Amino acid sequence: MNQQWHVSAFLASVDTVVSNEIVETVRELRARVLFDRGRRPAFRSEDGRHVDDQDLDYGAWHFVARKEPGGPPLGYIRLSTPATGELFQSRAFLGDAGFERILREAGVTPGETFEHSRLVVEHRARKLGLGAYLNAVAIGAAHALGAKAMIGTSGTKDGQHLFHERFGFRCVEGTRRHVEHYTEDVVIMFHDVAAGAGEYHELVTRMRGEFPELAAVEHTPAVALSHRRPHNLRGGADTTAWQPVLLTPTVAADREALQRLLDSGQVREIHDSIDAQIDELIRSREPWLPPHEDLTRRRHEQLGGLTDWEYGTWVFYPWSQRLVHVLPREEFRLVRTDRNRGKIERPQQRSLLGRRIGVIGLSVGNSAAVTFALEGIGGRFKLADFDEFGLSNLNRLRAGVHHLGVNKAVISARQMFEIDPYLDIEIFTDGLTRQNLDEFTDGLDLIVEECDTPYAKIAAREAARRRGIPVVMDCNDRGMLDVERFDQEPHRPLLHGLIGDVTADELETLSKQQKVDLILAMVDAERISPELRASFGELGRTLSSWPQLASGVALGGALTAEAARRILLGAECVSGRFYVDFADLITPATNTARSSV
Repeated sequence: MNQQWHVSAFLASVDTVVSNEIVETVRELRARVLFDRGRRPAFRSEDGRHVDDQDLDYGAWHFVARKEPGGPPLGYIRLSTPATGELFQSRAFLGDAGFERILREAGVTPGETFEHSRLVVEHRARKLGLGAYLNAVAIGAAHALGAKAMIGTSGTKDGQHLFHERFGFRCVEGTRRHVEHYTEDVVIMFHDVAAGAGEYHELVTRMRGEFPELAAVEHTPAVALSHRRPHNLRGGADTTAWQPVLLTPTVAADREALQRLLDSGQVREIHDSIDAQIDELIRSREPWLPPHEDLTRRRHEQLGGLTDWEYGTWVFYPWSQRLVHVLPREEFRLVRTDRNRGKIERPQQRSLLGRRIGVIGLSVGNSAAVTFALEGIGGRFKLADFDEFGLSNLNRLRAGVHHLGVNKAVISARQMFEIDPYLDIEIFTDGLTRQNLDEFTDGLDLIVEECDTPYAKIAAREAARRRGIPVVMDCNDRGMLDVERFDQEPHRPLLHGLIGDVTADELETLSKQQKVDLILAMVDAERISPELRASFGELGRTLSSWPQLASGVALGGALTAEAARRILLGAECVSGRFYVDFADLITPATNTARSSV
């Protein structure tokens, strides 16, 4: 069972202000969920307040679940001990004689019997394992506190009694009857601790072991059950995971896999905004709808008989342990690119999503790859980089300190999948090599080349020219954009002829100075910025590497995206080298808002 829920425990005492405040909070939560949009009207008073006042709350354990400490409560359950046995709901339902008869027939005494009740879960957290998790928490706590039996009442309209049977409870024969307060039939459930907890026995046993630590934290409703002091601070996260898991609940195998995932303890956080996404889908199709139009009927039609949790796709990101609910693929992309319209129309967007793009070098190339994913330029990608993300990369790459030591292609793939989980991505963590050159370039419609290795720069272009693949590059200096249309010019000299006829295989025979001269020729040393020119003599002395800024890298992502979109859509974009130099563009001479003063 999942551990993404943060559960706090509290034993309510009638003589403390803190207890009174918490009890009032959980009572309002319970009543609001039980009211269920009017299904059980008895839980709302005439003045509109949600009410569920029960004396049984005092002397009972209360368990509240949240997504994160301090977050809004999403679920709740109560566990009453024999100390308040005279107030048990089950005793009130059965009467004293009926209650004691059931215990006597089961061979237990009132002093050995606990009652759990008021299991409620917010709509947005249902079907995601929270109800089962909370039930296991309460049962495990009862076991830890010495219970030999548990008893409780259960509704039957939505199969709640069947849910409890999965935990080893049984319906007590002859106790089912309609209760107007709940607007449904209610039945007594009984649990023999010695018989185990059914299919959830392992989880209940684990919760039993965790209860003493949970109970030791007093008066802190935001404390999480799964929060533990780390035993090994040197332990690290998986630095290799980069592919999400996509699960469609309407497919039986995926539905089972989703439940196994929720039961596995791997899910740290669940994010479900499917209702809002469906609303956006409706408005993207019908933009003329008034802003405050009630979309309930249209949303119901969109679901087509499915419950909201069954609709679309659940995406699990193993590197962050997040489980996210999104629209089906085509609808997701229709909404995600809706604001492109007017600049990129839907037929063009569909054409772009059908293209495969290769990105070599994921430092500057990271900006290009992420921008492409955001703009919907390409639906399939190949990413190549051998390097790991280092602290000095944080001056220009959109990543975080938790990415240190992670391969740059892995980081980029993760970021792109978090934008669009339906992308098709391959990664090459050895970079571009002789061994994988053909595999990498096969099937590409465009190459973005942003690596520092001379071999890869030349070999990629040689392969692109053979295969008729256009190449774009940003130099990250003076906004230099390089475009080579090998798809239109199959005999075009590499890098516009700036490097002569040198081949990738010949690079091994060049001296260090010759390689430096080659790089200078590639970037056209006469046109580089004064700052970059001055840095050449300082490399290895006062500078550890080429100077680069985040603003230049971000501009490179924009420039390569603009060129790629034009090329892939057949718009005008000729071979050449172009500069978008801020030093030239932001000057008094180019100011269009000159003051008249």
